[in-house]
Formats: sequence, structure tokens, C-alpha cells
Amino acid sequence: MKKSYKNGSIFFLIALMFLCIKGNAQLDLPRGSQKAKVSQRIGITDISISYSRPAVKDREVWGKLVPYGMNNLGFGTAKESPWRAGANENTVIKFTNDVKIEGQPISAGKYGLHMIITEGDKATVIFSKNYEAWGSYFYEPSEDALRVEVTTKEIPHTEELTYLFSQVDANSAVASLNWEKKQIPFKIEVDVTNTVLADIRHKLQNSPGFNRQTWEQAANFSLNNGGDLDEALGWIDATIEGMFFSQKTFNNLSTKAKILAKQGKKAEADAVMDEALGLATIFEVHGYGRQLIAQGEKEKALEVFKMNAKKNKGQWPVDYGLARAYSAMGDNKTALKHLKIAAQRAPDQQNKDAIAANITKLENGEGIN
Repeated sequence: MKKSYKNGSIFFLIALMFLCIKGNAQLDLPRGSQKAKVSQRIGITDISISYSRPAVKDREVWGKLVPYGMNNLGFGTAKESPWRAGANENTVIKFTNDVKIEGQPISAGKYGLHMIITEGDKATVIFSKNYEAWGSYFYEPSEDALRVEVTTKEIPHTEELTYLFSQVDANSAVASLNWEKKQIPFKIEVDVTNTVLADIRHKLQNSPGFNRQTWEQAANFSLNNGGDLDEALGWIDATIEGMFFSQKTFNNLSTKAKILAKQGKKAEADAVMDEALGLATIFEVHGYGRQLIAQGEKEKALEVFKMNAKKNKGQWPVDYGLARAYSAMGDNKTALKHLKIAAQRAPDQQNKDAIAANITKLENGEGIN
């Protein structure tokens, strides 16, 4: 009797185990509405949309397959639900930093993306804090992080539901759902400068901050993108002295000079730039001279190129620099003389070809800047 009971118990446990396995099994099989993901970076902010792609399949979509307004879907806890803006699970949109949608702020994070479609050319785009539910069956208005009203557009037929990013620029992009003959767009904007500066401040306190070049990059970004100039000056000063990695270089001194100049401190900027030129290589001086020409400071550029020629007599590319400076001054005859000397010293065919083209320009009375 004991043996029969023991064998029966074992059989029961095995049967129960198989029932549990069968109940929990989830095979990875093809779906009718394929999964997809699209992403876009704006500045250093990554935006992604994960969704499933139903097809039209000759069905009437708007107002039928996707009913207008809010609807009772007959399942779940929601009495009224928007459209899931895709198929299957939640359509999920993710922002790695705070952004604005149609001018309204929303925090970094993941959101369930839903839409209310109305007759005509209007729609409501909903960003729900609940992004893990299945579809819109458990939609709860109190979980909305943001709602925006948008205008839809008529487009050529799109068979499979598609999300895409368009009109991308340095600070924004337009995300849109495209299906059948309707496009539902919404604009995403990023405060790129402040987002980057916040990231810089964080990284300067961590391992990247143990590198002089990181602080130089931080100061340059702030200088060139409307950041706080006093903060930028502090960053660049740290690369020059006071830190274990500090070292005066042409790069950090010239950056400091630019910051001071932007602050209106011209005398200080000129003094720092003079110190920077004393540490500069022949090519760094050459590059600085070309910057001056581009800024319209042709007399100062000529002084810099003459200094480079005196300090690095007979070396490449001092005569090329002098040729550019004299051309900027309108003295093509002297410019041509130096350019012909540069042609003899050019180290490679690419530079020889560039000089030859500029010689032709000077001979035709054209400038070379």
C-alpha cells in the first residue's frame, strides 16, 4: 500500500509539473502585426518608439477598425479607452532626457502612447505613465503624463502602420504615425544646450573629469553654444593651472582668450592670446591666422603670419600663410611671390595641387581666401 501511494504521489507531482509548464509556455511565433522600433537622437537625447505594425488589408480603418473618440473595448478595467496607436501591447515612447511635446514639457522616461482620433483633421496624443499594460484595455486617465492636440494630414496610402521622424534639426524633430491615408504628427523639442551642460557638469564630477581635454571640451561647448561664460572660464582655468592635470597649451589659452573677448575684456584677451602664440606650433599659428582673416581682421592676420615666418623661417607652410594674408590685404603681387615659394616647399601632391589652383586665381586677379 505504501509503495502504491508513493508511486501515485510521484505521478501526481510529475503531471502537475507538466501542467504548469504547459500553462506558462510562451512560444516565439510570427505575429500578424510585426514588432518594430524607430529612434532618433536630438543633441544627446535619444527618442525611441516601440510598436506593432498592423496592415490595412483592404479594411476601412478610420471610424471603423479604429473607432472615433473614446470607446468601451469590452475587456479590461477601462470604461472608455483611446486607441493603442498600434497593435498588441502598449506602443511605448521613450525619452532619455526631458523634452517638450508640441511646446509642453514632459520628463525623461517611458510612456504608453495612445491616441484619440476624431472625424476631420484633429487628434489627441496621450502619453501615459503606464507603459506596461496590454493595449488600451487598462487605460486610466489619472495616469496621463501629458495630452496634446494635433492636426492630422492626408498622405499617400501606407499599408503597414509606420512611425517615423522627419523635419529633424539641431533642436527638434517631428514624430508621426502614418497609416492608410492619415498622418498624425507631433513635434518633439529638446533644450540641447542646457541638456548637454547638465550632462557635462555630471561627468566632470566622475571619471571623465580626470582628463584635461574633457574640461577643455566643456569650456568650448559652453563658449560656442550660449552657456554661462563665467562657468566656462572656470572650466578652462582648471586646465591651465590648479589641477593635477593642468598644463598651459595653445588650445586652452586660446580658448580662454575667446571667452574673455566674448565677455568684453579685450585687453585681457589679447594678453592671453599673445601667451598662447608663444606656445603654438607652426600649424596652430597658421590656423589662427586663417581664423583672423575669416573674421575680417586682415591686418592682425598679416602680423601673425609674419611672426610665424620669422619664428619658423624656411618651413612649410609659412609662405602659404603670408600669401593668404597679402591676398586679404588686396596685394596680389606679393601674395603671388610667396605662393610660388610655397609651391616649392609643399610636402605632398594634394597641397601642390591646391597651391597651383590658387596661383591661377591670383594670376587672374582673384583672391585666395
